[in-house]
Amino acid sequence: MTATTKWLLPVESKLGRVYFDDTTLRDGEQTANVVFSSEEKIQIARTLDEIGIDQIEAGIPAMGGDEKELITEIAHMGLRASVLGWNRANVKDIQESLDCGVSAVAISLATSDIHINTKLRRSRPWVLDTIKECTAFAKAAGVYVSVNAEDASRTDFDFLVDFALAAKSEGANRLRFCDTIGVLDPLRTYEVIRRLREATDMEIEMHTHNDFGMAVANALAGFQGGATWANTTIGGLGERAGNAAFEELVMALKILEGMELSHIDTKRFIEFVTYVTKASSREVHPAKAIVGSNIFVHESGIHADGIIKNPETYELFPPELVGAVRALAVGKHSGSRTLEMKFETFGDPITELEARALLPFVRSRAIELKRSLSDDELIALRHMHICDASAQM
Repeated sequence: MTATTKWLLPVESKLGRVYFDDTTLRDGEQTANVVFSSEEKIQIARTLDEIGIDQIEAGIPAMGGDEKELITEIAHMGLRASVLGWNRANVKDIQESLDCGVSAVAISLATSDIHINTKLRRSRPWVLDTIKECTAFAKAAGVYVSVNAEDASRTDFDFLVDFALAAKSEGANRLRFCDTIGVLDPLRTYEVIRRLREATDMEIEMHTHNDFGMAVANALAGFQGGATWANTTIGGLGERAGNAAFEELVMALKILEGMELSHIDTKRFIEFVTYVTKASSREVHPAKAIVGSNIFVHESGIHADGIIKNPETYELFPPELVGAVRALAVGKHSGSRTLEMKFETFGDPITELEARALLPFVRSRAIELKRSLSDDELIALRHMHICDASAQM
């Protein structure tokens, strides 16, 4: 089975090369109750680079202290990926990033009226003047510049264009479109990004939040609308409901859009998401898309039978592609064919008749335990059933 399976409806993808700017070390660590150690941050940065990320948003240099020291260390690790420092829209913050030796800076400034009026207590002209001043200062230092339109999804469209063009006039390399509180849906995302690209002819980066469970879908829609960058996190970490999960977006592009993305090592996804989640003092949910422990486990008799005959019946891509292993679970909804397959893997095959006879006991035990049976429990149950049957003979 290839990345684009024949069973999918044909997709005429117009997407070209896309780029990933990972913010696990910045927005990911802004998740409530998440703090990475210095060693963990270094390991995350190194693995992001190895796995194929184009740019690493390493943190906020203006925080000073350990944060600034660590960003400086990451910037001098000799990574293939570009290292970016995040900044508020003021020259002092940007200088802190430049001091770290990063190759890129993000300059973040709110653009929606609710933020301008109530948070910044400023005006639209002030926002335009400020982004021009900050962009000019950063470009004079020779670094790559991303200007971040905070709360872009609630910003008046014409003013958003003015903001983008003001930054572009001073040399900004791209515009980060921030769906800061996750209010968009894919259809609206596609339309606003399409119009924004047409109006500005700028590179656009998607920064999407998952408040309504659409962060990955909105990032994908942004790509379809003309964006070329996505700001993601490993495992979907981020404030509130989190950001677009890197591994989910990559696999959606590979499988649903048919993109090659050969520079990204997807086989390390489960290993890496597990590491980052553990460093966050969390656990990967079993049903987590792409990397959850249940994604390639089949219990239902109908599903298991299909998988046994042809994995493509219930899997769009092989588990090895993300570092997973396929498994059959034996529980309440299992069928006799699953029992046959399980005992074959134990090296102790049973007949179809034996499997059918054992199945009611398996289902009863699973109901009693309120879960699937372990291999040891299944073997013990078979032994008990055989003994009982022998005693009655």
